[in-house]
Amino acid sequence: MAPLPNAELVQNSLQLYRYLLRCCKQLPEENIRQHYKHAIRQSFKVHADEDDPERIRQIIKRAIEDADWIMNKVSASDCLIFSLNRFKTKKTLQSEL
Repeated sequence: MAPLPNAELVQNSLQLYRYLLRCCKQLPEENIRQHYKHAIRQSFKVHADEDDPERIRQIIKRAIEDADWIMNKVSASDCLIFSLNRFKTKKTLQSEL
């Protein structure tokens, strides 16, 4: 699960905020979605007074990289859970034979 397409088009804080919230919608569990939505809101409050354009570009770049990492982490854990469930099902079917 990669971040949403067009991450490279994010140029300002409002676009980043919307992008990150859309990424949250792809997360599999409600408690995980709520956790990251809260973290996004808090981060925006902390950086609300940032006015250096270079620093804002760094923050945007880092936020997108972090979103990519989180989405890949979630994707990897989903694959692991799917594989474990598949293995358990296969073992159950074999034991029934």
